[in-house]
Amino acid sequence: MEPEEIAQLRTMYIFSPPAREGWGLTYESLEAKLRQRNPDEFIRVDDGSDGPVRGSSMHFGITLDDEQLEGMALLSPEGVSVLDCTTGSAARFALWLKTDVVPTGMSIVFNTEWGLEAELPNTPVPDATRPRIATTFTEHLVATGDLD
Repeated sequence: MEPEEIAQLRTMYIFSPPAREGWGLTYESLEAKLRQRNPDEFIRVDDGSDGPVRGSSMHFGITLDDEQLEGMALLSPEGVSVLDCTTGSAARFALWLKTDVVPTGMSIVFNTEWGLEAELPNTPVPDATRPRIATTFTEHLVATGDLD
């Protein structure tokens, strides 16, 4: 599969702080950042009292470069994910996280749904341009295997 084809594959990207670090993420702060971008953005917080899984979660919509994406945030374990996403869209989302959500000077690591299934470790999101971040995501997808 060519790199251009790999870049168009869609999967879930999971972004979190490195082990033993934290961003101090709150649903309120994330909602405020999302509302700054678009006051009408879809946001729902589930308190975790329904169903077999305990713990709260936040579900949201975000529009980046005219593409509507869906995401989810958890406070424990702390992190934010974006669903059904290409490498380019995930890179745009990662840059938004870095500039608007994650405290200055803190790092972001990522994995994907496919990376978790392949038991790949979390990888740092490079402090780089969007194309370089997208290339890192493409390399990650290649490392998951089975892209023939």
